[in-house]
Amino acid sequence: MPGPMEEIVTTAPTTPAAVLPGTRVDAAGVVLRGVGRTFGDHRVLAPLDLDLAAGGTVALVGASGSGKSTLLRLIAGLDTPSTGAVTVAGEPVRGVHPRTAVVFQEPRLLPWRDLAGNVAFGLPRGTSRADGRAEVLRWLEVVGLEEFAGHRPRRVSGGMAQRTALARALVRRPGVLLLDEPFAALDALTRLKMQDLLDEVQRSTGATVVFVTHDVDEALHLADRVLVLGKDGQDEDGARIVRDLAVEAPRPRDRADAATARLRVELLDLLGVPRSA
Repeated sequence: MPGPMEEIVTTAPTTPAAVLPGTRVDAAGVVLRGVGRTFGDHRVLAPLDLDLAAGGTVALVGASGSGKSTLLRLIAGLDTPSTGAVTVAGEPVRGVHPRTAVVFQEPRLLPWRDLAGNVAFGLPRGTSRADGRAEVLRWLEVVGLEEFAGHRPRRVSGGMAQRTALARALVRRPGVLLLDEPFAALDALTRLKMQDLLDEVQRSTGATVVFVTHDVDEALHLADRVLVLGKDGQDEDGARIVRDLAVEAPRPRDRADAATARLRVELLDLLGVPRSA
């Protein structure tokens, strides 16, 4: 908790004023072949094949327990498939892959480090002190937190903490940025602002983005492609991709776009929420 004389900062610019130089990354494609995951006798994911193009933004949606986070963890190398293989940029994923970075639902910041120190924690090994300092400041500026670099996590809002977590991932310059419900714990307005920030960051960096969400509107606002995970057979068969939807509207998108609204109805129906509900 903040001390008696400390003030929690709750507001800061949410999007960069312009695309900053030097933020472009080398986007990587992801390929899954026969990838499945079983825990004991419980099959979570049926073997699946999937190709994710470099530079695309893909949303994973589905009911709770449909294997979205499991699939994300397999791509990240945080878990090992029971069958099949995952490659990133043509290289097999065995453990955490150096071309990937993950943003979780909770910021998971180190409370004894300031925001700059937390971002620096994500720097690749071997980065020099001078280069590291420049990279940390660059990505704090991208997420609009350069003025708060010296603040400890307890002094900033939840949205600012999550932006710090995003900068910590970006400082790795990942070819694939993976996010597991990154905005689920935020209030509605902050969540909308963070969605716009992620869209700006993706268009600026060109990174491949894969994110898990339960929010259909979030998926349609950010993604070029929405993968719906679910079960089309018996429970023991495990989840699979039951629909692969392309979102062709150019980004940045108008949340009131009619074409997106039609896709929203289709997605909600797939998720068991018909229009009359």
